[in-house]
Amino acid sequence: MSAPAHVFGATVLLVEDDPAIARTIIYALERDGLVVTHCLLLSDARRQLALRPPDVLVLDVGLPDGNGLDLCREVRAFKGHAGSLPVLMLSAHGEELDRVLGLELGADDYVSKPFSPRALPGPTAGVSPFEMDVAGQRVSFKGQPLLLTRLELGVLADLLQHRGRIRSRDDLLRTVWGHDSDSTDRTVDTHIKTLRVKLQQAAPGSDFIVTHRGMGYSAEV
Repeated sequence: MSAPAHVFGATVLLVEDDPAIARTIIYALERDGLVVTHCLLLSDARRQLALRPPDVLVLDVGLPDGNGLDLCREVRAFKGHAGSLPVLMLSAHGEELDRVLGLELGADDYVSKPFSPRALPGPTAGVSPFEMDVAGQRVSFKGQPLLLTRLELGVLADLLQHRGRIRSRDDLLRTVWGHDSDSTDRTVDTHIKTLRVKLQQAAPGSDFIVTHRGMGYSAEV
């Protein structure tokens, strides 16, 4: 990758409107010791850039309120630190023209979706037992493919994103099922149970999901 390597504690501004892709990227970057601020819209990203420029900008091309290429152009017009920060473009379009345009506008690199989090610049996160493509709903554990439902994958991604921290059932319900869902705590428990079974089938003896009675669950990977 042409973007420079990042240091532990560096700040990243992620502009991505797909929650599943954003969760995967945030998980990968935070495991590398980076501090991530996530924006869904260009308007929010512009305010964040004006308030406190990050060390790195990870920018989707197609956003609800405009084109990320426009923001890349604006960033390169800034003076000082903000104008020289590394920019990594993300896009669902793989055409060479899109890539060339992004690089001509000043992006340091360009990654087409779907992609592995390993494609992102920065230090390696160490050896992980998981290979995840949340957007494509594919995941493997210790080299073994897991046949997960969309909700099981959502629970797994959330726990890994917040690894080492307790996630209450309410947290998981909001993140995975959504605010309008009428699912209950029992629904979360059931999906945790089936997820554990599938992890055990893929790698017998592996159980990194910890139950905290009366509190919720955490991932200890």
